[in-house]
Amino acid sequence: MRVWDIHPKHLCRKHLLAEHRELHGLWNILTKHGARGGYSRHPETLRWVGKTRALYDRHEALVKEFSRRGYNHLSPLDKRLAKGQGGQKVFINTIAEQKEILKNKPCQCLIKK
Repeated sequence: MRVWDIHPKHLCRKHLLAEHRELHGLWNILTKHGARGGYSRHPETLRWVGKTRALYDRHEALVKEFSRRGYNHLSPLDKRLAKGQGGQKVFINTIAEQKEILKNKPCQCLIKK
């Protein structure tokens, strides 16, 4: 499970779509299932606890990138469930580390160009 913190324009199609899918799963854990079971103790989940506003904002950035690339988006989040402050200040990997991770992946992430 990973929600990147770099700008979505740097993600290849594979990583952009995967993050969107993971973000929806994380959103459901945080807004519907509470802190119990499965991924509720995963470090990626824990960094978003109490920050559904920041997660909502990340989703909107992904949706904007979808639109820029001509992709359809049919799974909006309920903005009423977006609580806390916008912006994520807690990182599992720094932005620089995330860029290095992507550079080392066998994909077409735009970060390489």
